[in-house]
Amino acid sequence: MMGTTDATTGATPEAAALKPRISVIGTGYLGATHAAAMAELGFDVVGVDTDPAKVELLAGGRVPFFEPGLEELLARHLATGRLSFTTDLAEAVAMSDVHFVCVGTPQQATSHAADLRFVESAVAGIARALSHDGIVVGKSTVPVGTAARLRELLGALAPEGVSTELIWNPEFLREGKAVDDTLHPDRVVIGGASPAAERVMRQVYGQPIAEGAPFLAMGLTTAELVKVSANAFLATKISFINAIAELCTVADADVNALADAIGFDGRIGRRFLDAGLGFGGGCLPKDIRALMHRAAELGALEVVGLMEQVDEINMAQRQRVVDLALEACGGSVLNARIGVLGAAFKPLTDDVRDSPALNVAAALHLRGAQVTVFDPEAGETARRMFPTLSYADDTLTAVDGAHVVLLLTEWSEFLDADPEELGRRVRARTVVDARNKLDRERWTAAGWTVIGLGTGVTAPGAEPARARADALV
Repeated sequence: MMGTTDATTGATPEAAALKPRISVIGTGYLGATHAAAMAELGFDVVGVDTDPAKVELLAGGRVPFFEPGLEELLARHLATGRLSFTTDLAEAVAMSDVHFVCVGTPQQATSHAADLRFVESAVAGIARALSHDGIVVGKSTVPVGTAARLRELLGALAPEGVSTELIWNPEFLREGKAVDDTLHPDRVVIGGASPAAERVMRQVYGQPIAEGAPFLAMGLTTAELVKVSANAFLATKISFINAIAELCTVADADVNALADAIGFDGRIGRRFLDAGLGFGGGCLPKDIRALMHRAAELGALEVVGLMEQVDEINMAQRQRVVDLALEACGGSVLNARIGVLGAAFKPLTDDVRDSPALNVAAALHLRGAQVTVFDPEAGETARRMFPTLSYADDTLTAVDGAHVVLLLTEWSEFLDADPEELGRRVRARTVVDARNKLDRERWTAAGWTVIGLGTGVTAPGAEPARARADALV
């Protein structure tokens, strides 16, 4: 006879009883999102962190960072009882069958190498706390070869009679879209799993697989390389179009039109071909530098050379924007008022780690400019990192009296802002569009001079480039 059905998950009690229980070690950006998403997929989940304040915050239904949709997901599953948080690792491990390691791997203070102390500590802690068979699943981004060492560590510390194995399951989250990326991934990668562990992971990711997400099983080292290689490719694509943007500037070409044209090529694609201020955040810069370091250790010097060039091009974009601001102010920004729109490294996040926007703002401040920054979500995190800058509570206040305005993070409220209204607040209607996202016709019609990267300068009254091109046909 068929059993009754769980109204939330659609599973029978008999099937639900067979579901693995999940622990998530580390409740930062990755871990908190993964824990809430696993609960949404119908599993009992406990999140673990060494920071009591963070655990208390999460247990109260609040998220210590901005990520659209996450707080609602968190509250829903705290209410269902499927999700809980603790500082007690042993307790969490004892009540779970699959242990996801989601701790950070920051760049070392004096090296490009990844700091693996937190990953090693998490795996050692799980191993010592194991009371029954279980699977340890690494999700943190680590240098190739790390997982093999962690396997040895797990085997050495696990209690006798307990069967366990370590596998790798890299994450592919985009900040601002992390909830959807976890619930509906474009692929599931599992490395080094035995047939039994693979069956468990197919159960854990059963819903995404049923929706069509490819399940890719591979070796342990290959899985370790997938995430960092993906990030390295994306970083290369961004730096490529920024290098071409420099050529477009000296050749009087338009990099946006060029990117549109080559983006129609199915081998290339249009995504990540936006020239501008470049990439930042807590993943791409750190990951390509860790890849450089590890590749050098292994003697793969062509990878090192390529990534060094990608990194250099990316960092040079920040100086280009500083130079554009200097030019707009007549060669010096000393005592000039500069309105900076954006602090986060990209929209839909409050993450300011290695933010190009804040780097540019700070560089201009050091040259004597009076810099005022506004970001709709990252204001407080920016203030903690760069307290010497001035901060506004809205767009209009940020540009008040500005000699030049810099668009450094492409939040929709900046792109949708009324240029006429902003123009009434500034001293000079000049904007450096460091993301090449503004509607130039609308802004120049309101009397603004728009300066882009690889798109030239468009002054009020200038005929739009597209109209000029159409006239030649």
